[in-house]
Amino acid sequence: MKNKDIESLKEALQNSPDNLPLRIMLGDKYFHLNQIEEAESEYQVVLEYDKNNIRAKEGLAEIYFRRGRYSGVIVIVEELIARQKVTERMLVICAKSLVREKSLDEAQEIYEKILDHNPDFEDKELDENLRMPSVNFDDDEMDEDDPFGFGFDGELDDKYYLMEKPEINFKDVGGMDHVKQEIDLKIIKPLENADLYAAYGKKIGGGILLYGPPGCGKTFLAKATAGQINANFINVGISDILDMWIGRSEKNMGYTFEVARRNTPCVLFFDEVDALGASRSDMKNSSGRHVINQFLAELDGIQSNNDGILVIGATNAPWHLDPAFRRPGRFDRIIFVPPPDQISKQKILEILLKGKPTEKIDFAKVAEQAKYYSGADLKALVDLAIEEKLKVAFKTGVPEPITTQDLLAATKRHHASTREWFNTAKNYALFANESGIYDEILKYIK
Repeated sequence: MKNKDIESLKEALQNSPDNLPLRIMLGDKYFHLNQIEEAESEYQVVLEYDKNNIRAKEGLAEIYFRRGRYSGVIVIVEELIARQKVTERMLVICAKSLVREKSLDEAQEIYEKILDHNPDFEDKELDENLRMPSVNFDDDEMDEDDPFGFGFDGELDDKYYLMEKPEINFKDVGGMDHVKQEIDLKIIKPLENADLYAAYGKKIGGGILLYGPPGCGKTFLAKATAGQINANFINVGISDILDMWIGRSEKNMGYTFEVARRNTPCVLFFDEVDALGASRSDMKNSSGRHVINQFLAELDGIQSNNDGILVIGATNAPWHLDPAFRRPGRFDRIIFVPPPDQISKQKILEILLKGKPTEKIDFAKVAEQAKYYSGADLKALVDLAIEEKLKVAFKTGVPEPITTQDLLAATKRHHASTREWFNTAKNYALFANESGIYDEILKYIK
């Protein structure tokens, strides 16, 4: 019967080849009979007549998904999302395509869209890849040792959060003297003079926000701070907090702070903190605002004592952070972490070239040419110089030493990645700097 249907549709299209509903119907028939090539051909013809035909695009997305052409699915569905013409089925195959392409963050965003419209939706593949293991948040089962009902003891908590005792300290941080002085005043001095602070009713702990262009050592500096005071260090990633299930992200945030409270002194380091504390006015759904409110409540220590917890946040985009985070008692010390200065760049280059075949390098001259370079840029610079030497070594079989000229030549090929950041930051420093928090940027640029 189905074959007769197809013949009837083909005959009708011979008389009316631009009848798009009939052609889509024919494509659907082919698809359900698993005649994929014929189905794809019909959908493509429809798009030749009408490049914006939604039903034809959906048909192609289904075909691409079945054939494992996941990038094609993603492109089509992203277009439908932009046009606000996307169905739940399209979101599902897009999320699955992203999972199979290992783009889990993007897949989670799509899955959240599905759950916003259909909270009861379940899918085994998406659940296994995108949500955290099921845990019990029954308030009746909360106790002091496990206040959020995770069912972990203290030892397991430490492993779960990858707590460590860093072996590096400020001696391992080249330059950044101003930044280290600020941290010393805010974090180290209070721990060394706890009695004096207690006499004035000052708590030991608090928050520091490190901001600046990417690749300039904010994470390394945070870890060195923990090593300087022999404190535990917990590097909190976005994936440790954010969860697609309603209420779970807030619980994750609370439990993170609870682990830190049990292991003081402890440095809690939130990298890309703007992703967790974005401006609430920019939030389109209430779940994001709830996470921010929970974050703020934990920083304030409203229900628990935060004495001995040192919170360091790092961001490349401080202008996206909710202003509430900058109130006293939260991230009340905001520190600009610029690209390494001249001396620091020389030290970084020495470290990067250690153990490699080199002639006598004029590090000062190279550092001078590497203006605005971040630590990551300097590594890229050395990698470029090594690649050129390898090309010669492949022919001769002899490792050629890296010279000053090799590094200088590499500076002409690699441009500082921080320039784009400074272009953006300069606009905020000039036009959105009422409180003066971006004054350091203007000083650095000048």
